[in-house]
Amino acid sequence: MRQQDAEAIPPKSPSPRKPKITDVAKIAGVSYGTVSRVLNNAPDVNAATRERVLQVIKDIGYRRNRAATTLVTSRSTSIGILTDGSPRFGPVGTLMALENTARKKGYSTTVVTVEEPYEDSVQKALDTLDDIGVDGIIVIAPIVSMASAVWSASVRVPVEMIAAGASATPNVFTYSENQELGARLATEHLIELGHTDIAHLAGSSDWFDGRVRKRGWEAALRDAGLPPGLCLEGDWSPKWAYETGLRLVEEGNVPQAIVAASDHTALGAIRAFAEKGVRVPEDVSIVGFDDIEGSDYFLPPLTTVRQDFSTLADASIEVLLGAIDGRAVDRAPSPPTLVVRMSSAPAGSLRN
Repeated sequence: MRQQDAEAIPPKSPSPRKPKITDVAKIAGVSYGTVSRVLNNAPDVNAATRERVLQVIKDIGYRRNRAATTLVTSRSTSIGILTDGSPRFGPVGTLMALENTARKKGYSTTVVTVEEPYEDSVQKALDTLDDIGVDGIIVIAPIVSMASAVWSASVRVPVEMIAAGASATPNVFTYSENQELGARLATEHLIELGHTDIAHLAGSSDWFDGRVRKRGWEAALRDAGLPPGLCLEGDWSPKWAYETGLRLVEEGNVPQAIVAASDHTALGAIRAFAEKGVRVPEDVSIVGFDDIEGSDYFLPPLTTVRQDFSTLADASIEVLLGAIDGRAVDRAPSPPTLVVRMSSAPAGSLRN
């Protein structure tokens, strides 16, 4: 190439900087999290905001790059979930619903399981999630000792704990379904049927669920002017309830009605009564809690309290995202519902 030709070629101008997700958020006047949810087509963004964000994306030519977004903004569009790995219906149902709902809202999830002693494992697990760079952490804490370790831990991102009836602290906010209301609904149903001798086969008091369900049973009896019924605490299992049911029959101490702490507890009691010739609901009405799959095929089909894990998960994640984005959200506990089937009947109506 001749010298004059080279001199005639203008120097190459530097490439313009590629737009970033933070640019979109700034121009649109929204948070990073809102832009992320628009990009992931999450349903919890109002139409006007979605349209404004999409228009900014189009105007500035933003193209998504997940890896670059994480490196530049230190935001991972990821939620950490901490669980104790319990195989019980409630914790498992909550975990599955959280993962599914988070994905629909445009967030990936990283699940870490802890075990006793919680004083050691909880802080290490929270540190692991923090180091990964999650936006926030949801702790499924059914057991009181696990929650105590969470309250004592330190972490830099928002932490939400799903624990029925537990109190929030300056560092950890809580959310749950209103399980006390669920137990109250179950007990009030039996009271409306005319039962006055209503026992409670309770879950472990080491669990928040066991404590608040007992509290709801007690409150309903108290408000109706009825004396406290028989309360026996167990481990939620059908085996414990089966053995307890056999003992109640042998002692001649079968109540008019029973509020069972779980459907599995109800199942064990029904089996014991059937073996001993005690009929449900003719001789004793039983109401469960959880509405597990198949409870409508118990013999008889079980009256129970239904937990809506999808609603719980949706509200829980919305509460966490509100903390991440710095916006106020409704933290009222989600309500359960009573499902009436054939294991409960009016007092004395079917007795011989």
